[in-house]
Amino acid sequence: MKIGDTAFSFSLPAAPGEMVDVGALIGSGPIVLLFIPFAFSSVCTEELCRVGEEWPAWDLADGHVFGLAADSPFVTARWRAEENIPFPVLSDFGREVAAEYGVLDESLLGPPGVAKRSAFVIDRAGRIAYRWVTDDPSVQPDYAAIHAAVEAL
Repeated sequence: MKIGDTAFSFSLPAAPGEMVDVGALIGSGPIVLLFIPFAFSSVCTEELCRVGEEWPAWDLADGHVFGLAADSPFVTARWRAEENIPFPVLSDFGREVAAEYGVLDESLLGPPGVAKRSAFVIDRAGRIAYRWVTDDPSVQPDYAAIHAAVEAL
């Protein structure tokens, strides 16, 4: 996915039996997707907890923020609850969404791989307005750049 591309529409579980249709939210406000390699890892916890602490600034213009991890919905739900993350952490256990967004890293820990740490902002028209991807799972995203992309919409 590149800036200007039409975003891949998808539904994923936030917990067992609790599906979130992200595609249905297109048009309601900006959507921020934060792909992380693993729930419960130190860098991923730091990232989503930081976003959670700054939640009032992230909840702009009727927007939506989602974490996405390659863990099962049981794991993502527990991690979200234990860390008090105020937005859904979706289970991309099959890695289909990471693959569609071009951020599946099959070299990290071997097949089936995990998502590269990455961030996307989807505008109201359903197009990618911001894209950031790193090959280094220890690198945090540029939060100011994500905020600026959301505010520009």
